Amino acid sequence: MVHAERAALIEDLTRLGDEQWDTPSLCEGWTVHDVVAHLINTAKTTRVSFVTTFIRARFDFHRQNASGVERERGATPAETLNRLRQVVSRTSTPPAPLDTRLVEEVLHGEDIRRPLGITHTYAPEAVIRSLQLQARTPASFGGAKELVSGLRLTATDADLTIGEGAEASGPALALLLAISGRRVALDELSGPGVVRLAV
Repeated sequence: MVHAERAALIEDLTRLGDEQWDTPSLCEGWTVHDVVAHLINTAKTTRVSFVTTFIRARFDFHRQNASGVERERGATPAETLNRLRQVVSRTSTPPAPLDTRLVEEVLHGEDIRRPLGITHTYAPEAVIRSLQLQARTPASFGGAKELVSGLRLTATDADLTIGEGAEASGPALALLLAISGRRVALDELSGPGVVRLAV
């Protein structure tokens, strides 16, 4: 699923003009070009390299990510796209659950596509597994466990309910985006729990 999503993103990126790579993504402070560079970096990350770069970043995830973007961003969009092609079938992973690779591809795929007006149909299993992982992962590790505590997330396009409490319902992809801090998806959700996700 990870490899399929990487290949699909490459297909979408090949249609972009160079100026579109400078479009602000849904990741605050990052352009589309930056997010693609981040995806290259995470695809190349191994357990050993993660620990090494984390130490060099003085145990700061944001600094570690910024360094990875700087390292993998090419001088031109074409160079960066070529680098993404080179890692499309890699199976390396940091010391984290394997489903974090799905979260990277689905969530960052939307970070890139939505500002550009590109729609993509993800494998339902990829979205569901990403949503489940984000909901149980602490914020300190990039998840939303604390945010969704006391909420009932109900996917309207899948047989999936997570948690108990005030309900927030909608497509699984919109729920994933919303609990991951992407406010652009809030309009696709309904229920009293949506207010909590809007903070």
